[in-house]
Amino acid sequence: MRKISLLLLGWMLASFPVFAQHEHHMTDSDTSMQDMPGMHDGPPMSHAFSLQLPMNRNGSGTGWLPDASPMYGYMVHNDKWMYMIHGNIFLRYTKQDLTNKGSRGGDQFDAPNWLMLMAQRKVGKNGLFHYEVMLSLDRITENGNGYPLLFQSGESWQGKALVDRQHPHDLFSGLSVGYTQALSKRSDVFIYVGYPGEPSIGSVAFMHRPSSLNGPDAPITHHWNDGTHITFGVVTIGYRYDNFKLEASSFNGREPNENRYSFDKPRFDSWSGRFSYNPTANWALQVSHAYVKSPEALHPGENVHRTTASAITSYPLNKHSTFNATALWGLNKSEGHGGENAVLAEASINCKRAAFYMRYEWVQKSVEELDLDKGIYGEHTLFPVNEIVAGVSYDLLHVKPVNVAVGGQFSMYHADERLNSLYGKSPLALEVFLRIYPARMVMGGM
Repeated sequence: MRKISLLLLGWMLASFPVFAQHEHHMTDSDTSMQDMPGMHDGPPMSHAFSLQLPMNRNGSGTGWLPDASPMYGYMVHNDKWMYMIHGNIFLRYTKQDLTNKGSRGGDQFDAPNWLMLMAQRKVGKNGLFHYEVMLSLDRITENGNGYPLLFQSGESWQGKALVDRQHPHDLFSGLSVGYTQALSKRSDVFIYVGYPGEPSIGSVAFMHRPSSLNGPDAPITHHWNDGTHITFGVVTIGYRYDNFKLEASSFNGREPNENRYSFDKPRFDSWSGRFSYNPTANWALQVSHAYVKSPEALHPGENVHRTTASAITSYPLNKHSTFNATALWGLNKSEGHGGENAVLAEASINCKRAAFYMRYEWVQKSVEELDLDKGIYGEHTLFPVNEIVAGVSYDLLHVKPVNVAVGGQFSMYHADERLNSLYGKSPLALEVFLRIYPARMVMGGM
């Protein structure tokens, strides 16, 4: 399996140039594909779930981004099919608790990564078929317990809760198909099936938000918003009218197990609903709610009611610069526990070669989430945790069609003083990285 995974990593690195044969560049000021030559003559260069919407609105799963969002990837097409590939690879060193104030920090050389292939074609005059494959070699590049990240929680390794570490993602992080039928120029109905896939809960997942693409870390609010982005068994149906969308999902509430190479047993024991609205080309809004049955294997009797709301915005500043931002709120409630809230605000400015990004998070972590002794800290105690991240990256190389950037980020945490004996007072973290990623949208013919 390790040999297969290393071969897949080589394929991930090699895929960028393979999919960019005979490419020509879109200008950085392009934010919509609706008026591109061949739009109506060749394959559908549209949104994955509507022939009437621009590709830029594609998020993760069936989620929406603003139409003005920048796109990073490579596209090729023939008479019937349109293909797009995109991804992110960080070769980095991270040290949490830089000044060694506590006992829960860690340091590691690793390489968080993911690669996605999307394909779509028209079916008749009003139909659209779509499939996608998403891969990650986190299990090889980060080992089974993921990477160190202070105050992060969720999932397990070797039967123990993962705390102060971000879990690795599965080799097959997404295998999904979708079909959309246009009812008119203003309305569509669609179905989406994933094994694994992403149900209709939360904002677009952090790995696909323009405001968070430049940094390697998952948010510590991940399991309050987009923690279901890899779900082994999901079916979503939806209806769009103009810039409004209503959708509902049935899915497997259990989070992926510790075997990151396997396909977990599908259970359709959970549900979610999401309402989305894009009022202008610069904004994407959503509210959603889900009942998630037994998400954690170590706590099989706990079911979670999750409510989220988010706003994502993108504004082109000039030909080479874009401002992207996300604000979101999430609430987890389970029987016998008070509601646990989380707030995130993040922003980035992407210039021609440089990018600057920041993230602020506030989250209420329970004794259980932080794997603390209930006899010492109390069974129902909630600890407020604050995190501020500031980072920068700069493109060193553009080897068509791949960018290689160097960057770094600095993080500062502030938590309840009762946790100082474990984490120290206001611990700091530092990361440096090389990032390999695709440039702004490139197109090619086949």
